[in-house]
Amino acid sequence: MNRYFPRLIDNVLSSWKGDAKHKPLLLRGARQVGKSSSVKHLASQFTYYVEVNFERQPQIKELFKGELDVKRITSTLSSLYGIPVEAGKTLLFLDEIQLCKEAISSLRFFWEDFPELHVIAAGSLLEFALEEIPTFGVGRIRSLFMYPMTFDEFMFATGNERLYDEKRNASSIQPLLEILHNRLVELFREYLMVGGMPESVSTWVETHDYLQCQQIQDEIIISYEDDFSKYKKKVDPMLLRSTLRSVVHQIGEKFVYSRISPEYRSVHIKEALDLLRLAGLITPVVHTSANGLPLGAEANEKYVKYLYLDSGLLLRIMSMDMGNINNITEQILIGSAADLVNKGHITEMVAGLELIRYKNSGLRPEIYFWMRAAKNSMAEVDYLLTHEMNIMPIEIKAGSRGGMKSLYYFMEEKHLSFAIRSSLENFGEFTNDDCTIDIIPLYALSNLYK
Repeated sequence: MNRYFPRLIDNVLSSWKGDAKHKPLLLRGARQVGKSSSVKHLASQFTYYVEVNFERQPQIKELFKGELDVKRITSTLSSLYGIPVEAGKTLLFLDEIQLCKEAISSLRFFWEDFPELHVIAAGSLLEFALEEIPTFGVGRIRSLFMYPMTFDEFMFATGNERLYDEKRNASSIQPLLEILHNRLVELFREYLMVGGMPESVSTWVETHDYLQCQQIQDEIIISYEDDFSKYKKKVDPMLLRSTLRSVVHQIGEKFVYSRISPEYRSVHIKEALDLLRLAGLITPVVHTSANGLPLGAEANEKYVKYLYLDSGLLLRIMSMDMGNINNITEQILIGSAADLVNKGHITEMVAGLELIRYKNSGLRPEIYFWMRAAKNSMAEVDYLLTHEMNIMPIEIKAGSRGGMKSLYYFMEEKHLSFAIRSSLENFGEFTNDDCTIDIIPLYALSNLYK
Protein backbone atom coordinates (compact mmCIF):
# COMPACT_ATOMS: atom_id res chain seq x y z
CA MET A 1 0.00 0.00 0.00
CA ASN A 2 3.05 2.27 0.23
CA ARG A 3 3.69 2.31 -3.52
CA TYR A 4 3.79 5.81 -4.98
CA PHE A 5 1.86 6.56 -8.17
CA PRO A 6 2.97 9.48 -10.37
CA ARG A 7 0.89 12.64 -10.03
CA LEU A 8 0.45 15.66 -12.29
CA ILE A 9 1.86 17.89 -9.58
CA ASP A 10 5.20 16.03 -9.55
CA ASN A 11 6.54 18.03 -12.50
CA VAL A 12 5.41 21.28 -10.91
CA LEU A 13 7.20 20.40 -7.68
CA SER A 14 10.38 19.41 -9.52
CA SER A 15 10.37 22.70 -11.43
CA TRP A 16 9.89 24.57 -8.15
CA LYS A 17 12.90 22.77 -6.68
CA GLY A 18 15.09 23.95 -9.56
CA ASP A 19 13.85 27.53 -9.53
CA ALA A 20 16.41 29.94 -8.07
CA LYS A 21 13.54 32.05 -6.67
CA HIS A 22 11.50 29.31 -5.01
CA LYS A 23 8.96 30.88 -2.68
CA PRO A 24 7.64 28.71 0.17
CA LEU A 25 4.93 26.41 -1.19
CA LEU A 26 1.50 25.90 0.33
CA LEU A 27 -0.24 22.73 -0.88
CA ARG A 28 -4.01 23.16 -0.65
CA GLY A 29 -6.74 20.59 -1.14
CA ALA A 30 -9.14 18.22 0.59
CA ARG A 31 -8.00 15.61 3.09
CA GLN A 32 -6.40 12.40 1.74
CA VAL A 33 -5.87 13.54 -1.86
CA GLY A 34 -2.14 12.76 -1.68
CA LYS A 35 -0.48 16.02 -0.66
CA SER A 36 1.93 14.48 1.88
CA SER A 37 2.83 11.57 -0.40
CA SER A 38 3.76 13.93 -3.24
CA VAL A 39 6.03 15.94 -0.95
CA LYS A 40 7.74 12.79 0.33
CA HIS A 41 8.24 11.70 -3.28
CA LEU A 42 9.90 15.05 -4.05
CA ALA A 43 12.14 14.61 -0.98
CA SER A 44 14.11 11.92 -2.85
CA GLN A 45 15.63 14.76 -4.91
CA PHE A 46 17.17 16.32 -1.78
CA THR A 47 20.09 15.25 0.37
CA TYR A 48 18.13 15.84 3.59
CA TYR A 49 14.45 15.80 4.47
CA VAL A 50 12.87 17.18 7.64
CA GLU A 51 9.16 16.54 8.19
CA VAL A 52 7.31 18.36 10.96
CA ASN A 53 3.80 17.04 11.59
CA PHE A 54 1.83 19.33 13.92
CA GLU A 55 -0.81 16.66 14.49
CA ARG A 56 1.60 13.93 15.59
CA GLN A 57 3.98 16.31 17.37
CA PRO A 58 1.83 19.10 18.85
CA GLN A 59 4.69 20.12 21.16
CA ILE A 60 6.56 21.53 18.12
CA LYS A 61 4.03 24.39 18.06
CA GLU A 62 5.93 25.96 20.97
CA LEU A 63 8.88 26.53 18.65
CA PHE A 64 6.78 28.97 16.60
CA LYS A 65 5.53 31.02 19.55
CA GLY A 66 6.91 34.51 20.08
CA GLU A 67 9.37 36.01 17.62
CA LEU A 68 9.32 34.18 14.28
CA ASP A 69 13.06 33.96 13.74
CA VAL A 70 13.28 31.31 11.01
CA LYS A 71 17.04 30.82 11.40
CA ARG A 72 16.48 30.01 15.09
CA ILE A 73 13.52 27.75 14.21
CA THR A 74 15.44 25.74 11.61
CA SER A 75 18.50 25.44 13.86
CA THR A 76 16.32 24.03 16.64
CA LEU A 77 14.55 21.65 14.25
CA SER A 78 17.94 20.41 13.04
CA SER A 79 18.94 19.63 16.63
CA LEU A 80 15.60 17.97 17.44
CA TYR A 81 15.59 15.67 14.41
CA GLY A 82 19.32 15.20 14.08
CA ILE A 83 19.18 16.19 10.41
CA PRO A 84 21.06 19.14 8.83
CA VAL A 85 18.90 21.99 7.55
CA GLU A 86 20.98 23.42 4.74
CA ALA A 87 19.95 25.70 1.90
CA GLY A 88 19.79 23.83 -1.40
CA LYS A 89 20.21 20.43 0.25
CA THR A 90 17.28 20.16 2.70
CA LEU A 91 13.54 20.01 2.07
CA LEU A 92 11.60 21.23 5.11
CA PHE A 93 8.00 19.98 5.16
CA LEU A 94 5.48 21.44 7.61
CA ASP A 95 2.52 19.05 7.53
CA GLU A 96 -0.93 19.59 9.10
CA ILE A 97 0.10 23.23 9.37
CA GLN A 98 -3.51 24.33 9.87
CA LEU A 99 -3.04 23.29 13.52
CA CYS A 100 -0.39 25.98 14.07
CA LYS A 101 -1.34 29.43 12.80
CA GLU A 102 2.00 30.83 13.91
CA ALA A 103 3.73 28.35 11.59
CA ILE A 104 1.53 29.57 8.73
CA SER A 105 2.58 33.12 9.53
CA SER A 106 6.22 32.03 9.56
CA LEU A 107 6.12 31.12 5.86
CA ARG A 108 6.44 34.74 4.80
CA PHE A 109 9.58 35.09 6.95
CA PHE A 110 11.14 32.03 5.34
CA TRP A 111 10.87 33.93 2.05
CA GLU A 112 12.19 37.18 3.52
CA ASP A 113 14.95 35.86 5.83
CA PHE A 114 15.90 32.40 4.51
CA PRO A 115 14.85 32.34 0.82
CA GLU A 116 17.50 29.78 -0.15
CA LEU A 117 15.77 27.03 1.89
CA HIS A 118 13.11 24.86 0.23
CA VAL A 119 9.97 24.91 2.40
CA ILE A 120 6.61 23.24 1.71
CA ALA A 121 3.56 23.36 3.96
CA ALA A 122 0.34 21.35 3.66
CA GLY A 123 -2.72 20.47 5.65
CA SER A 124 -6.42 19.72 5.61
CA LEU A 125 -9.02 22.45 6.21
CA LEU A 126 -6.25 24.96 5.52
CA GLU A 127 -8.65 27.47 4.02
CA PHE A 128 -10.29 28.03 7.40
CA ALA A 129 -6.99 28.85 9.07
CA LEU A 130 -6.02 31.13 6.18
CA GLU A 131 -9.27 33.07 6.52
CA GLU A 132 -8.12 34.08 9.99
CA ILE A 133 -4.74 35.25 8.66
CA PRO A 134 -5.89 37.36 5.67
CA THR A 135 -2.46 38.87 4.94
CA PHE A 136 -0.35 35.87 5.90
CA GLY A 137 1.94 36.09 2.90
CA VAL A 138 0.61 37.93 -0.11
CA GLY A 139 3.31 37.85 -2.79
CA ARG A 140 5.66 35.83 -0.57
CA ILE A 141 4.07 32.40 -0.73
CA ARG A 142 3.07 30.26 -3.71
CA SER A 143 -0.08 28.16 -3.49
CA LEU A 144 -0.71 24.94 -5.39
CA PHE A 145 -4.09 23.23 -5.46
CA MET A 146 -4.20 19.44 -5.36
CA TYR A 147 -7.09 17.08 -6.09
CA PRO A 148 -7.92 13.38 -6.26
CA MET A 149 -6.27 11.50 -9.12
CA THR A 150 -7.37 12.34 -12.66
CA PHE A 151 -8.16 9.69 -15.24
CA ASP A 152 -4.68 10.10 -16.73
CA GLU A 153 -3.12 9.50 -13.31
CA PHE A 154 -5.40 6.48 -12.88
CA MET A 155 -4.12 5.13 -16.22
CA PHE A 156 -0.51 5.38 -15.07
CA ALA A 157 -1.35 3.80 -11.72
CA THR A 158 -2.96 0.83 -13.48
CA GLY A 159 0.00 0.33 -15.82
CA ASN A 160 -1.55 1.73 -19.00
CA GLU A 161 1.21 4.13 -20.02
CA ARG A 162 1.31 2.93 -23.64
CA LEU A 163 -2.46 3.27 -23.96
CA TYR A 164 -2.10 6.79 -22.55
CA ASP A 165 0.37 7.61 -25.33
CA GLU A 166 -2.07 6.34 -27.97
CA LYS A 167 -4.85 8.45 -26.48
CA ARG A 168 -2.62 11.49 -26.26
CA ASN A 169 -1.69 11.26 -29.95
CA ALA A 170 -5.24 10.68 -31.21
CA SER A 171 -7.41 13.45 -32.67
CA SER A 172 -10.54 14.07 -34.71
CA ILE A 173 -8.40 13.62 -37.82
CA GLN A 174 -6.72 10.47 -36.50
CA PRO A 175 -9.14 8.53 -34.28
CA LEU A 176 -8.11 5.53 -32.22
CA LEU A 177 -8.35 1.96 -33.41
CA GLU A 178 -11.67 0.62 -32.17
CA ILE A 179 -10.00 -1.99 -29.96
CA LEU A 180 -8.01 0.75 -28.17
CA HIS A 181 -11.09 2.96 -27.86
CA ASN A 182 -13.08 0.11 -26.30
CA ARG A 183 -10.30 -0.59 -23.79
CA LEU A 184 -10.24 3.08 -22.78
CA VAL A 185 -14.01 3.07 -22.29
CA GLU A 186 -13.61 0.02 -20.05
CA LEU A 187 -10.90 1.79 -18.03
CA PHE A 188 -13.05 4.89 -17.71
CA ARG A 189 -15.88 2.77 -16.30
CA GLU A 190 -13.44 1.38 -13.71
CA TYR A 191 -12.35 4.92 -12.85
CA LEU A 192 -15.94 6.04 -12.22
CA MET A 193 -16.34 3.27 -9.64
CA VAL A 194 -12.90 3.42 -8.01
CA GLY A 195 -12.63 7.21 -8.11
CA GLY A 196 -9.39 9.09 -7.68
CA MET A 197 -8.66 8.98 -3.95
CA PRO A 198 -5.10 7.55 -3.84
CA GLU A 199 -5.85 4.90 -1.22
CA SER A 200 -8.83 3.63 -3.20
CA VAL A 201 -6.77 3.53 -6.41
CA SER A 202 -3.95 1.70 -4.60
CA THR A 203 -6.46 -0.83 -3.28
CA TRP A 204 -7.84 -1.36 -6.78
CA VAL A 205 -4.36 -1.89 -8.25
CA GLU A 206 -3.58 -4.51 -5.59
CA THR A 207 -6.92 -6.33 -5.41
CA HIS A 208 -9.18 -5.41 -8.35
CA ASP A 209 -11.98 -5.73 -5.80
CA TYR A 210 -14.63 -3.00 -5.83
CA LEU A 211 -15.87 -4.04 -2.37
CA GLN A 212 -12.47 -3.38 -0.82
CA CYS A 213 -12.33 0.00 -2.56
CA GLN A 214 -15.77 0.80 -1.17
CA GLN A 215 -14.57 0.06 2.36
CA ILE A 216 -11.78 2.62 1.88
CA GLN A 217 -14.26 5.11 0.44
CA ASP A 218 -16.59 4.65 3.40
CA GLU A 219 -13.71 5.37 5.79
CA ILE A 220 -12.83 8.55 3.89
CA ILE A 221 -16.44 9.75 3.94
CA ILE A 222 -16.63 9.17 7.70
CA SER A 223 -13.39 11.11 8.21
CA TYR A 224 -14.79 14.02 6.21
CA GLU A 225 -17.96 14.02 8.28
CA ASP A 226 -15.95 13.81 11.50
CA ASP A 227 -14.26 17.01 10.36
CA PHE A 228 -17.64 18.76 10.40
CA SER A 229 -17.42 19.05 14.18
CA LYS A 230 -14.37 21.27 13.63
CA TYR A 231 -16.60 23.80 11.83
CA LYS A 232 -19.00 23.95 14.84
CA LYS A 233 -18.42 27.60 15.61
CA LYS A 234 -19.40 28.53 12.07
CA VAL A 235 -22.16 26.14 10.97
CA ASP A 236 -24.21 23.36 12.54
CA PRO A 237 -22.50 20.02 11.63
CA MET A 238 -25.91 18.47 10.88
CA LEU A 239 -26.59 21.24 8.36
CA LEU A 240 -23.19 20.62 6.75
CA ARG A 241 -23.95 16.92 6.43
CA SER A 242 -27.42 17.56 5.02
CA THR A 243 -26.08 20.16 2.59
CA LEU A 244 -23.32 17.86 1.33
CA ARG A 245 -25.77 14.99 0.84
CA SER A 246 -28.11 17.33 -1.03
CA VAL A 247 -25.25 18.39 -3.34
CA VAL A 248 -24.65 14.72 -4.13
CA HIS A 249 -28.32 14.14 -4.99
CA GLN A 250 -28.53 17.31 -7.08
CA ILE A 251 -25.42 16.65 -9.16
CA GLY A 252 -25.87 18.01 -12.68
CA GLU A 253 -28.82 20.20 -11.70
CA LYS A 254 -29.25 23.80 -10.60
CA PHE A 255 -28.87 23.63 -6.83
CA VAL A 256 -32.16 24.23 -4.99
CA TYR A 257 -31.88 25.23 -1.34
CA SER A 258 -35.40 24.11 -0.44
CA ARG A 259 -34.53 20.50 -1.19
CA ILE A 260 -32.32 20.36 1.91
CA SER A 261 -34.81 21.11 4.67
CA PRO A 262 -37.44 23.78 5.36
CA GLU A 263 -35.95 24.08 8.86
CA TYR A 264 -32.88 25.97 7.62
CA ARG A 265 -32.77 29.49 6.28
CA SER A 266 -31.15 30.15 2.91
CA VAL A 267 -28.44 32.32 4.48
CA HIS A 268 -27.34 29.39 6.66
CA ILE A 269 -27.35 26.96 3.75
CA LYS A 270 -25.20 29.40 1.78
CA GLU A 271 -22.72 29.48 4.68
CA ALA A 272 -22.63 25.68 4.67
CA LEU A 273 -21.99 25.59 0.93
CA ASP A 274 -19.18 28.14 1.31
CA LEU A 275 -17.52 26.03 4.01
CA LEU A 276 -17.78 22.85 1.96
CA ARG A 277 -16.19 24.71 -0.95
CA LEU A 278 -13.37 25.96 1.28
CA ALA A 279 -12.80 22.41 2.51
CA GLY A 280 -12.31 21.32 -1.11
CA LEU A 281 -15.29 18.93 -1.10
CA ILE A 282 -17.40 20.76 -3.68
CA THR A 283 -16.74 23.07 -6.63
CA PRO A 284 -19.37 25.50 -7.95
CA VAL A 285 -20.22 25.59 -11.65
CA VAL A 286 -21.60 29.11 -12.07
CA HIS A 287 -23.95 30.39 -14.74
CA THR A 288 -22.58 33.08 -17.03
CA SER A 289 -24.16 35.04 -19.87
CA ALA A 290 -20.92 34.41 -21.81
CA ASN A 291 -21.04 37.50 -23.98
CA GLY A 292 -17.29 37.95 -23.69
CA LEU A 293 -14.19 37.35 -21.62
CA PRO A 294 -13.54 36.89 -18.78
CA LEU A 295 -16.43 34.50 -18.28
CA GLY A 296 -16.66 35.45 -14.61
CA ALA A 297 -17.52 39.06 -15.48
CA GLU A 298 -21.11 38.01 -16.21
CA ALA A 299 -21.42 35.25 -13.63
CA ASN A 300 -24.79 34.89 -11.94
CA GLU A 301 -24.45 33.01 -8.66
CA LYS A 302 -28.21 32.61 -8.34
CA TYR A 303 -27.81 29.74 -10.79
CA VAL A 304 -25.15 27.31 -9.58
CA LYS A 305 -24.51 23.60 -10.04
CA TYR A 306 -21.99 21.78 -7.87
CA LEU A 307 -19.35 19.15 -8.50
CA TYR A 308 -18.50 16.71 -5.70
CA LEU A 309 -14.79 15.97 -5.51
CA ASP A 310 -14.81 12.27 -6.40
CA SER A 311 -17.09 9.87 -8.29
CA GLY A 312 -16.25 6.87 -6.10
CA LEU A 313 -17.12 8.75 -2.91
CA LEU A 314 -20.26 10.11 -4.56
CA LEU A 315 -21.50 6.59 -5.37
CA ARG A 316 -20.86 5.49 -1.78
CA ILE A 317 -22.87 8.42 -0.37
CA MET A 318 -25.68 7.59 -2.78
CA SER A 319 -25.56 4.00 -1.60
CA MET A 320 -25.69 5.08 2.06
CA ASP A 321 -28.70 7.32 1.45
CA MET A 322 -30.62 5.30 -1.12
CA GLY A 323 -29.72 1.73 -0.18
CA ASN A 324 -29.41 -0.53 -3.20
CA ILE A 325 -27.96 1.39 -6.18
CA ASN A 326 -27.22 -1.70 -8.26
CA ASN A 327 -29.01 -0.19 -11.24
CA ILE A 328 -26.58 2.75 -11.25
CA THR A 329 -23.47 0.64 -10.82
CA GLU A 330 -24.73 -1.76 -13.48
CA GLN A 331 -25.05 1.13 -15.95
CA ILE A 332 -21.51 2.22 -15.11
CA LEU A 333 -19.97 -1.22 -15.51
CA ILE A 334 -21.92 -2.82 -18.36
CA GLY A 335 -24.54 -0.37 -19.64
CA SER A 336 -24.49 1.13 -23.11
CA ALA A 337 -22.50 4.32 -23.68
CA ALA A 338 -25.70 6.35 -24.01
CA ASP A 339 -27.07 4.94 -20.75
CA LEU A 340 -23.81 5.58 -18.93
CA VAL A 341 -23.68 9.22 -19.95
CA ASN A 342 -27.35 9.97 -19.48
CA LYS A 343 -27.97 8.26 -16.14
CA GLY A 344 -27.39 10.12 -12.89
CA HIS A 345 -25.23 12.95 -14.25
CA ILE A 346 -22.16 11.19 -12.84
CA THR A 347 -20.22 11.36 -16.07
CA GLU A 348 -21.09 15.03 -16.51
CA MET A 349 -19.67 15.67 -13.05
CA VAL A 350 -16.48 13.71 -13.76
CA ALA A 351 -16.05 15.61 -17.03
CA GLY A 352 -16.21 18.89 -15.09
CA LEU A 353 -13.66 17.63 -12.58
CA GLU A 354 -11.33 16.56 -15.39
CA LEU A 355 -11.60 19.97 -17.07
CA ILE A 356 -10.60 21.69 -13.82
CA ARG A 357 -7.79 19.39 -12.78
CA TYR A 358 -5.65 19.58 -15.90
CA LYS A 359 -5.51 23.36 -15.67
CA ASN A 360 -2.77 25.36 -13.95
CA SER A 361 -2.43 23.94 -10.41
CA GLY A 362 -1.54 27.41 -9.15
CA LEU A 363 -5.02 28.77 -9.90
CA ARG A 364 -8.22 28.35 -7.92
CA PRO A 365 -10.68 26.04 -9.70
CA GLU A 366 -13.23 28.00 -11.72
CA ILE A 367 -15.73 26.65 -14.25
CA TYR A 368 -18.93 27.97 -15.80
CA PHE A 369 -22.03 26.86 -17.66
CA TRP A 370 -24.62 28.67 -19.76
CA MET A 371 -28.37 28.33 -20.01
CA ARG A 372 -31.21 30.19 -21.63
CA ALA A 373 -34.57 29.69 -19.99
CA ALA A 374 -37.50 30.85 -22.09
CA LYS A 375 -41.17 29.97 -22.09
CA ASN A 376 -41.60 26.43 -23.42
CA SER A 377 -37.91 26.11 -24.27
CA MET A 378 -34.65 25.54 -22.45
CA ALA A 379 -31.14 25.62 -23.86
CA GLU A 380 -28.10 24.69 -21.79
CA VAL A 381 -24.40 24.14 -22.42
CA ASP A 382 -22.72 22.05 -19.74
CA TYR A 383 -19.33 23.77 -19.51
CA LEU A 384 -17.56 26.83 -20.86
CA LEU A 385 -13.80 27.24 -20.98
CA THR A 386 -11.49 29.90 -22.33
CA HIS A 387 -9.24 28.70 -25.14
CA GLU A 388 -6.83 30.93 -27.09
CA MET A 389 -8.78 34.05 -26.07
CA ASN A 390 -12.07 32.56 -27.25
CA ILE A 391 -15.01 30.96 -25.47
CA MET A 392 -15.03 27.19 -25.95
CA PRO A 393 -18.38 25.52 -25.18
CA ILE A 394 -18.34 21.86 -24.14
CA GLU A 395 -21.40 19.64 -24.22
CA ILE A 396 -21.38 16.28 -22.43
CA LYS A 397 -23.45 13.99 -24.65
CA ALA A 398 -23.95 10.53 -26.04
CA GLY A 399 -26.09 9.98 -29.07
CA SER A 400 -26.78 11.55 -32.40
CA ARG A 401 -26.15 14.95 -33.87
CA GLY A 402 -29.72 15.92 -33.06
CA GLY A 403 -28.76 15.92 -29.39
CA MET A 404 -26.69 19.09 -29.83
CA LYS A 405 -29.48 21.59 -30.41
CA SER A 406 -28.46 23.73 -27.42
CA LEU A 407 -24.83 23.72 -28.50
CA TYR A 408 -25.65 24.91 -32.02
CA TYR A 409 -27.99 27.54 -30.61
CA PHE A 410 -25.27 28.86 -28.29
CA MET A 411 -22.68 28.95 -31.06
CA GLU A 412 -25.01 30.88 -33.34
CA GLU A 413 -25.98 33.39 -30.63
CA LYS A 414 -22.37 34.00 -29.56
CA HIS A 415 -20.92 33.88 -33.10
CA LEU A 416 -18.61 30.96 -32.36
CA SER A 417 -17.24 28.57 -34.95
CA PHE A 418 -15.77 25.86 -32.71
CA ALA A 419 -17.07 23.68 -29.87
CA ILE A 420 -16.49 20.34 -28.17
CA ARG A 421 -18.82 17.43 -27.69
CA SER A 422 -17.53 14.95 -25.14
CA SER A 423 -18.99 11.47 -25.06
CA LEU A 424 -17.95 7.83 -25.07
CA GLU A 425 -17.68 7.85 -28.85
CA ASN A 426 -14.32 7.67 -30.58
CA PHE A 427 -12.60 10.86 -31.74
CA GLY A 428 -14.31 12.58 -34.65
CA GLU A 429 -15.95 15.80 -35.76
CA PHE A 430 -19.13 17.36 -37.10
CA THR A 431 -19.05 20.22 -39.58
CA ASN A 432 -22.04 22.40 -40.30
CA ASP A 433 -21.67 25.47 -42.53
CA ASP A 434 -18.90 27.45 -40.82
CA CYS A 435 -19.06 25.49 -37.55
CA THR A 436 -16.87 22.63 -36.36
CA ILE A 437 -17.68 20.47 -33.36
CA ASP A 438 -14.88 18.15 -32.30
CA ILE A 439 -15.79 14.90 -30.57
CA ILE A 440 -13.42 14.34 -27.66
CA PRO A 441 -14.07 11.14 -25.71
CA LEU A 442 -14.69 11.60 -21.99
CA TYR A 443 -11.52 9.64 -21.28
CA ALA A 444 -9.46 12.11 -23.36
CA LEU A 445 -10.45 15.54 -22.02
CA SER A 446 -6.83 16.07 -21.00
CA ASN A 447 -6.03 16.28 -24.72
CA LEU A 448 -7.56 19.76 -24.65
CA TYR A 449 -4.55 20.88 -22.63
CA LYS A 450 -1.82 19.50 -24.90
